[in-house]
Amino acid sequence: MKPIILFILFCLAHTVLAEEPVRVGAERIDVVMRLLEGKRVGLVVNQTSILENYGKQHLLDVLVEGGIDVRAIFAPEHGFRGTADAGAEIEDSKDLRTGVPIISIYGKHKKPTAEQLEDLDVVVFDIQDVGARFFTYISTMHYVMEACAENGKQFLVLDRPNPNDFVDGPVRKPELKSFVGMDALPILHGLTVGELAWMINGEGWLLDTPDTCRLHIVKVENWKHGDPYWLPVKPSPNLPNDQAVRLYPSLCLFEATPFSVGRGTYAPFQIIGYPDEKYGDFRFTPVSLPGFDTNPLHKDRTCYGVNLQEYPFEGGLTLRFLLDFYQKCGSDAAFFFKRAKWFDTLAGTEELRRQIAEGMTEEEIKASWQEELEDYREIRKKYLLYEDY
Repeated sequence: MKPIILFILFCLAHTVLAEEPVRVGAERIDVVMRLLEGKRVGLVVNQTSILENYGKQHLLDVLVEGGIDVRAIFAPEHGFRGTADAGAEIEDSKDLRTGVPIISIYGKHKKPTAEQLEDLDVVVFDIQDVGARFFTYISTMHYVMEACAENGKQFLVLDRPNPNDFVDGPVRKPELKSFVGMDALPILHGLTVGELAWMINGEGWLLDTPDTCRLHIVKVENWKHGDPYWLPVKPSPNLPNDQAVRLYPSLCLFEATPFSVGRGTYAPFQIIGYPDEKYGDFRFTPVSLPGFDTNPLHKDRTCYGVNLQEYPFEGGLTLRFLLDFYQKCGSDAAFFFKRAKWFDTLAGTEELRRQIAEGMTEEEIKASWQEELEDYREIRKKYLLYEDY
């Protein structure tokens, strides 16, 4: 009996271990408090900066209640609470609950100034990324790292898993550097924000300064690359659920075309359409929708297209929808609608647009990326903090 009992106990123990919840960096609160104790702190945070396993409290509230001297909140795109429309100016203000000043780092001023950092010892970054190069929170992180390097401030990343943990897409070309492509990454970079910060530092990508950032990372526990991760809070106003997050890397390129991806509906980045019946049987009408988009493309017009809300898409990057709508459009000029430069900027290369126009298949286009992706994967290996898939 004893060997059988021991075997059962062994199996039960391993089952319990396997079911241990993911602990994001912010939830390792004992470590975070120790690192911040006695320091003057700035936070780069938004609505995703919650501690799911601590009653869904916001990091700011936990730190202030714990006696940490938080002196500034740096608000990225969509604002501190994540309610502003894409591209909307974020204004300086104060957090009503704690009284901590909120400083905008989106709009004209994307980088903290020396004056704004003067009264700080450390800046903490705790924002959920979705693994796509054009998701602008990682661009904000790059700018804040530069500012910290220039001003001798410590930069602390509270790491979170990557819900789109793949490596795919063209690597951004140097001439197309922008706020939706700060670094030489493929569309899907396959890193956590902590790993990405380490890569930015290690590869010397902080171009405005010869210095590196004084970087410290609080790692995620009970997660490794390839593990699924479902977001407890929508990471931006128009990514309301896991399906939208999965499809976002593939559908974001439609933002440089006349086609709606469902902004102004309750299914953004899960539907595609245009006010013409030739694009599909599914119908939807974008409207002003507070909390999502108040001025969406094709506002108050019926769009026809496809519904991907129940589409069995497991994630990664696909061009199938882009190619399908391009073929239905039948006109290169109409498809890009004088926004070819914006399409290239999102793609990170001019080649993708040319390949689509030349009628190349998805397989042919993807094959053209593989050499540069292999080079990127070799760089990526140096900065992995978690077991890789």
